[in-house]
Amino acid sequence: MEGKISRIEAGSLAEELELEVGDKILKVNGKTPLDIIDLSFLLAEEEIELLIEHADGERELIEFEKDVDEELGAEFESAVFDKIRRCKNNCVFCFVNMIAPNMRKTLSIKDDDYRLSFLFGNFITLTNLTAKDFRRIKSYHLSPLFVSVHTMNPALRAKMLRTPLGANINQQLDELEKSGVEYHTQVVLCKDLNDGAELDFTIAEILKRRPHALSLAIVPVGVTKYRRDKFLLKQFDKKSALKVIAQVEAFQKKIRAETGRTFVYLGDEFYLLAEKELPPAEFYDDFPQIENGIGMTRNFIEEFGAKKISVAKDFFVDVVSGTSFAKVLKRLVDAPNVRILPVENKFFGERVNVSGLLTGGDIIAALEGGERDLILIPATALKAGEEIFLDDVTLKELENKFLPAKVIPIRDGEEFRRILEEKVNE
Repeated sequence: MEGKISRIEAGSLAEELELEVGDKILKVNGKTPLDIIDLSFLLAEEEIELLIEHADGERELIEFEKDVDEELGAEFESAVFDKIRRCKNNCVFCFVNMIAPNMRKTLSIKDDDYRLSFLFGNFITLTNLTAKDFRRIKSYHLSPLFVSVHTMNPALRAKMLRTPLGANINQQLDELEKSGVEYHTQVVLCKDLNDGAELDFTIAEILKRRPHALSLAIVPVGVTKYRRDKFLLKQFDKKSALKVIAQVEAFQKKIRAETGRTFVYLGDEFYLLAEKELPPAEFYDDFPQIENGIGMTRNFIEEFGAKKISVAKDFFVDVVSGTSFAKVLKRLVDAPNVRILPVENKFFGERVNVSGLLTGGDIIAALEGGERDLILIPATALKAGEEIFLDDVTLKELENKFLPAKVIPIRDGEEFRRILEEKVNE
């Protein structure tokens, strides 16, 4: 059990103590930290004894004094120093079970760790929480958490998660609330399974749990061509997506009239699939689940701004996008020298249409045979913090393939406009 340092901030306490990348923190004041949460609490003291193991295996005990609010200034290879809690469920819609064979091991890790939920917004099912975990959540007041409910019908939830523990959702949420913990929730909606009357019930039950329940996101199930599960999963089409939108809008209007907030949000894919106008920005309140694809498209549009870019000149740009988002980009940009390129997802299957799941191979295939000066790609298609796609094609390989064209990952609408204005109008 160890916290391995991956980066030292310049001018930090860690640098002053001459800690180095590769050093491992074993104990703080005689206690072994389980994760960066533990470490943060242990380092809150003014007098510290730090047991370090250096890269060569030598151990060193460092004693020092610090201000109460002074941080160490080190980053770690993992936020969890013991093992990540793996998901023990076998959900009928589990995306990890639908990835291609022989992909890198990290893509096959199914975490269900409450610490990653608190730190990074990862969704957890609560099925593997122990009494000790609940005590720790309460002690450290780890709030808010992000909870995958999927349905509030215990029997149906057990069926969808394929574990009897799935039926305990009400008791587990009760336990969080007793500890003063707030939480965001999500539903992965499967056609003819947890939609319709079941969705009405789930929304109503989560609404009863306010103010501890902070939001409810409803996202459509995704299915790749690699799914081999015999459990029948149905995806939404335009007609059924419109039905879901109408159903949820009835709740949204009522809640906004009562509280001034929407609370229940639909994933962008529902609107794109239904070819229906996205709600206005204020409808998403403070975008509490934007990382879950809730309001990301509207936010991108708002960041880009209302003014269209429509300057034509001899500088050609290809803008790579998933097939669903490409329609939005075409409405934003009206320039003959800017080509919006919807890329079909051959790797996972053409029903997977989001930009974040595009692979380097599919992007390269879509770009073959054309000429351009600049290629803009969605930054979400790259692994967080690294320049590599899901199929292990690197950004550098993509760039080398289409030299002298420059390749730039785009993170948001503001950056998209800025790059276009700089390059197209220069």
